[in-house]
Amino acid sequence: MNLELSSPAFSQQGAIPSRHTCEGSDTSPALAWSGVPAAAKSLVLIVDDPDAPDPAAPKTTWVHWLLYNLPATAGGLPAAVAATALPPGTLEGSNDWKRTGYGGPCPPIGRHRYFHKLYALDTVLPDLRHPSKAQLETAMRGHVLATAELVGTYQKMR
Repeated sequence: MNLELSSPAFSQQGAIPSRHTCEGSDTSPALAWSGVPAAAKSLVLIVDDPDAPDPAAPKTTWVHWLLYNLPATAGGLPAAVAATALPPGTLEGSNDWKRTGYGGPCPPIGRHRYFHKLYALDTVLPDLRHPSKAQLETAMRGHVLATAELVGTYQKMR
């Protein structure tokens, strides 16, 4: 069984509803996963946008959300999940707004892609004290058992 990631809010390559963006309430979409390997001890979720600032001339990958040490037994996250409602043991990294928590799509120009990447790890990571994406990826190195990816898109309406 392969690790799979999905959302009831949008399909693979589908449009992310505006309620999950800066044009709406900027709350996280619900996510569900299955097929976590039996040897997994924790999960990592990274949400980023490789099309920043302009999909025609991308210059950076913008990090929207970092979660780590999600319990391997968790089957997903509800929509609009608050930090206080994350599964026990889950820790947060710093996004590119220099804060923890979800920051929804808010592309300055064009239609961007938002990669929701789930990693099953063979370990529970130490408390990295709100790591950046690079710091989290370094800590994960050599521990990834499986990965899943869900890509949504968004273009501002106004």
